[in-house]
Amino acid sequence: MVSFLTRQEFRDIYSKVPRLCVDIIIRQAGKILLSKRKIDPYKGFWHIPGGTVYFGETLEQAAKRVAKDELNLEVSVKSLISYLEFSDEYKGGWHGWPISLQFEVEIISGEIKSDYQASKIQFFDKIPQNTVETQKKFLSEKLNFQVASNIF
Repeated sequence: MVSFLTRQEFRDIYSKVPRLCVDIIIRQAGKILLSKRKIDPYKGFWHIPGGTVYFGETLEQAAKRVAKDELNLEVSVKSLISYLEFSDEYKGGWHGWPISLQFEVEIISGEIKSDYQASKIQFFDKIPQNTVETQKKFLSEKLNFQVASNIF
């Protein structure tokens, strides 16, 4: 059973060490799934769904949990694509220094629904301008998505 940290414990721990996270990459028909944050950090920005890895949880278990919790989807993990470091964006930081592993996943079942963290979830063929900067760069450079010229 997972024991969650209090907000203060979370801040105390992750102000001293990097925070390991997973992001889930879902591609369909040449499009990428992004969710629009309705909470901090990055409130109002599009981002790749993801979350912190829990103690005792494998990376694959974390990716599957994030897909279920944030998107209501059962997925299989296909491959590890890359990693992202958010150190520049978090200086003086909100939640320390996240290091996130990008896993490509395939939907097994479920209907996409957002949780309390997202106001919208949608597939894009171009990256919205108001996407988390580190992830926008990753999507452009590593996955060859173009940045849209207009703001979504």
